[in-house]
Amino acid sequence: MGLVILGVLALYLLLSIVVVIGAIKYAKNNGKSVNRWGWGAVLVMYLIPFWDWIPTVAVHQFYCAKDSGFWVYKSLDQWKKENPKVAETLVANKLAPSTRQGDMTNYTDTYFLNQRFNWVVKHNGQFLFNRWRHEKEVVDNKSSEVLARYVDFSTAYEQRQAGWSGWKFWLDSRHCPGGTLNSGRLSTFMESVTSLGEKGK
Repeated sequence: MGLVILGVLALYLLLSIVVVIGAIKYAKNNGKSVNRWGWGAVLVMYLIPFWDWIPTVAVHQFYCAKDSGFWVYKSLDQWKKENPKVAETLVANKLAPSTRQGDMTNYTDTYFLNQRFNWVVKHNGQFLFNRWRHEKEVVDNKSSEVLARYVDFSTAYEQRQAGWSGWKFWLDSRHCPGGTLNSGRLSTFMESVTSLGEKGK
């Protein structure tokens, strides 16, 4: 697939060169501005595949700076103090049964870690300029309190669902800066929650 994409791009580059040369010759033969026609042809051929590149990068960076990150709203030690002798009674659901609300594109998956804690995974998109929002939470299902949360954004996600990034590979950004690290931090927090009390059978 990669070779096919490279071949198509090479052909498009060749076509673009032919179009620009043709525009320049037309301008010369008809007393038009060579610069305007030449650069105009370059701009048109650039925008056909790349028109959404700069907006996609700008929007992704904006939302990464504005909303992405990892937060611990309440540590497990604090939760234990507020819920004395509860942690010892918890039994991990070894297979982590789950439910889904939504469809294959926009959904909320809830994994039941034990009697008190859920692992909630949210996936939403596609928003304007190829943006997808990813959110994960550790939630106390009795109080509905969120103990920890991770938010990240990606672009061109739907192409990756098929195992590749699509022919517009330059749009493919899988995480915000620090997104992989933040996801790992939340996973570590979730594993600490799962290890509370007795191990599941």
